[in-house]
Formats: sequence, structure tokens, C-alpha cells
Amino acid sequence: MIQSLTYPALYKAASNLSETSQNSYHRLLIAEYTLLILAAALTIITSPSQVIQSIHALIFITLAVLLIYRSKTKPEQDWYKGRALAESIKTSTWRYSMRASPFEDATDVRERRAEFRNHLREILRANRLIGERIPPDSAADDQITVSMDDIRALSLEERKKFYMQNRIIEQRIWYTNKAGSNKRAARLWVATCTAIYGAAIILLVLRPSLPNWHFWPFEPLIVLASSIIGWMQIKKFNELTSAYTLTAHEIGIIQGRLEEVDTEEELSEFINEAELAFSREHTQWVARQNAL
Repeated sequence: MIQSLTYPALYKAASNLSETSQNSYHRLLIAEYTLLILAAALTIITSPSQVIQSIHALIFITLAVLLIYRSKTKPEQDWYKGRALAESIKTSTWRYSMRASPFEDATDVRERRAEFRNHLREILRANRLIGERIPPDSAADDQITVSMDDIRALSLEERKKFYMQNRIIEQRIWYTNKAGSNKRAARLWVATCTAIYGAAIILLVLRPSLPNWHFWPFEPLIVLASSIIGWMQIKKFNELTSAYTLTAHEIGIIQGRLEEVDTEEELSEFINEAELAFSREHTQWVARQNAL
């Protein structure tokens, strides 16, 4: 019994590139935000020593270096492009494995294998600008895996069951969970930012009654709140919550139609419709990529 679908090596490479670049981009942003908050915190000191002034200068030098490095390497572009490439290969892999258009049944499976290889070649050619950035770790792995051909060789009913369990249900759960996690994250960051505003208000109320107190951390609070707002805009929690929720509902609507499929032609049509719904994330990554 086939347990799961193993994707082509090119998918693994593109996915790894996307994940690595995403982590790098987020680490750079977190480092910049942290240094900005630290720089703002040092302004509380009314009579800084030479050491504090040197630390302050070093922080701004580091910030400048990080900004230049991030603008030169552009990890966010590799993140978006890598994800777009991976999602494109993923949906093509399912079409091939399910014998869906344009990889329908043929008298000789070698014809479809050749077409799939050519398809991957065209995808890679269209994304040649990131080809040199793809890590070589999985370059020796199969582009058409054993599981892809094993699934393709299954009967119509077996492929329907496999697609239902390993693609439709898996994707519906994934989108539902992602919508929930983004919604919770949005609430958490909104609550945190509101708490910071509340702290600033309390300090403003207390300030007139404490004229001899010199340490009022308004600058760090302002920078911290600004950093949180910037982080929320980068992560797009609310936007992703809406997009993932919509896709989860759409998958639920088309899910029941699979039971009505009785022929290879109907299955091919269903697979392409379903993959179009799943490709919402792919379309989103392409849109982000083109917006840069």
C-alpha cells in the first residue's frame, strides 16, 4: 500500500531554498528591530559615558551593515520565487500521478515520463534566475520518483481514494490550521501592541507627578510598537487568514464531487479544478514576487 507521494528532487530543492531564505529574511529583520529598540533604550540615559556613546555608534554601524547586506542579498525574493517554483512543481506532480491533463493515460508511460521531464525543464528555464541559488543537496535524486509511477499505475478507484486522503483532506487541514494560526498570531500581536500603548499612556499620566524622575522609556516604547506594526505588515496575518479560510471552504465544496467521478476524463477534469484551488498559495507567491 502506497503511504505517500514523494516529490521530484527539484521540488525539494526549491522548497529548501524558500524555507532557508525565509528564515534568513526574518532573522535579519528581527536583528534590525532588536538593535533599533536597544538604540532607543540607550537614549534614556541623560548623561551617557564614552562607553555608552561608543556602543550607540556601534549599533548604528551594525544597522547600516545589515541594511546594505539585506538589500544586496534580497533573501525575500529567493523566498517568494522558491515557494512559487515549489508549488508549481507540486501541482504538476499530482497531475502526473493522477493521469490528469496534460499527462493523461497513454499506450506507453514513457511518453508521459518524457513530457513530465520536459515540463520540469520548462519550469526551471522560466525560473533560471534562481537556479544558481538552489542548493545542490538533492540534485542527484529522482525527478520522477518511484511513488509517482506507482500511484499512476493504480486503478481509478484507488487513485480517487489516494487523492482524497493525501491531497484533498491534507490540504483542507493545512489551510484550516494555517488560517487558525495566523488569526491567533494577529490577535496576540494586536494585544501586545495595545499593551505597549497602554504602558505609554500610564507613563504620560504619571510623569507630571514625578518631576524628579528622569528615566521615561517613551522612545523604546515607540520603536517597539513601530516594530510590531512593521512585523504584522510583513507577516500579513489578517490577509493570510482570509485567503486560507477561503481556500479551505472552497476545498470543502469540491471535496464531495470526487465521489461522483466515474471515468478517467471526469477524474482529470476534477484534478485540474482541485489543483487550481490549491494553487491559490502559488498565485499569491507569484504576486508577491512580481510586486518586489
